[in-house]
Amino acid sequence: MNAYRESRAPTGVASRVKRTKLPVDRGTGDDRSIAERLAEIRRIVESGEASDPEYLLRILGDAEPKIRQAGAWGLGALKEGRGRVALEASLLDPSAGVRAAAAQSLGLIARLESREALERTLDDPEASVRSLAAWALSVVGDPATVPKLIARAEDPEATVRLWVAAALGRIRDPAAYAALLELRYDPSDRVRRQAILSIGNYDDPAIPSLVLRWLSDPARRGRIAVAVVLGRHRDFSSVDPLLDHLRHDNPWVRPSVLIALGRIGDPRAAPAIAEAADHSAAWIRVCAVRALGEMRAPNAALVIRPRLDDPVWSVRGAAAEMLGRVGDSTDLARLRERLEDPHPWPRRGAIYALGLLDLSEAAPRIREELKHPTPEVRLAAIWALGRLRDDGAREALVTMLRQLHPAASGRQTFAASDGDGAVRLISDAETRLFDATVQAIGRLRTTDGDLLVLRALSESRAALDEEELERPARLPPPEEPPRAPAQTLGQLFESALPAGPDEDEIGC
Repeated sequence: MNAYRESRAPTGVASRVKRTKLPVDRGTGDDRSIAERLAEIRRIVESGEASDPEYLLRILGDAEPKIRQAGAWGLGALKEGRGRVALEASLLDPSAGVRAAAAQSLGLIARLESREALERTLDDPEASVRSLAAWALSVVGDPATVPKLIARAEDPEATVRLWVAAALGRIRDPAAYAALLELRYDPSDRVRRQAILSIGNYDDPAIPSLVLRWLSDPARRGRIAVAVVLGRHRDFSSVDPLLDHLRHDNPWVRPSVLIALGRIGDPRAAPAIAEAADHSAAWIRVCAVRALGEMRAPNAALVIRPRLDDPVWSVRGAAAEMLGRVGDSTDLARLRERLEDPHPWPRRGAIYALGLLDLSEAAPRIREELKHPTPEVRLAAIWALGRLRDDGAREALVTMLRQLHPAASGRQTFAASDGDGAVRLISDAETRLFDATVQAIGRLRTTDGDLLVLRALSESRAALDEEELERPARLPPPEEPPRAPAQTLGQLFESALPAGPDEDEIGC
């Protein structure tokens, strides 16, 4: 297999790149410095200005590769479908950086029409471009591309094989599954790890036994992946070997083992998990607390409560959130203390817990968090106030709904990195805010005659196109149990609005 990889150099696109004469020498008549022009592109991306893509399309023909690369990034960050054809042409750009940006942006736009162009890019001479083409094809998600991806599973570059393994796991096809089983033996531990994780995406009941032997993989990446898959499949037969690794394995492997044991939920594991909640490493304490909460272990609350005062914010945050699963009404005062925590993460966890425990006494204090500067805290507050049926939050949530724009907030999940015009993904809390507000307001609607709420919901729904209404709703973590089918945004509106509303009555 290795010899084959070494002899298999990518062909095809290399010659096309050299032969293709793109209009990259005509310039765009912009005499500003490169730094100024990159700053302009970043401003466009951050503001979400997608109404007119002409500027970004025009600079794809600029003489400066950095500008072309930034333009390609910008079209993808804005999910600007009108740039699809131009981005496909940029897959043949002389600059590898531009080709890589175009491939990734086509993945962000995710149109089936780009499949053939991306398949050809799997033969690009640059490994980074081939890798991003594989990722983009995984997002497009067409099973017809599986044979092309399998051919790249023998790529000489481990990074490419890694992304091919990720794509094969995401597309979930029988032929892809067979190829992933072969990639378990890859010489690169990074590829083995991804192959095992991708195998775990399938529903074959034999998967735990197929991956269990890699729990002794000499590379910790492989062992971590196996633990993740065993937890995902809730394999009770793997509890004993997982407990052995919890006691004796590398500290970096133990968190994944803890989470796996929590998902499996076997009470035999509870004492060892509780012991790990006092470990000297904060990341192990976090995972132990989360595991105890997820499995709802007996006496879990007794172990978790002391961690509310842990010196590390991530541990306090996990403890507060998990008390929502295993705590009770006596935890009201403790959770209120965490609402004053100097770090936003324990506040977020406490708000979720107060909502899960239905402790409506905390609603007035939670209302104040609707103005917190951290999106994740505001998101938790919106969800909790809807669950607590807090009438005092109705007007604030209606105002928030009218100010939020889901398409624009989706673009705001991207932020320009320093200096190079590239774009990276950050938190998606801003995207979830709109959906969570729709859900919360729907829960607060008490009668069909509640005109304030009905108008806000109806106006927001009317402003959305059908494509936006058909996308999966992005809701806070308590609304997303594992493997649950996702509601669409349209279904959220349907459950919030009364059946067949009288348009004259609500003034729409």
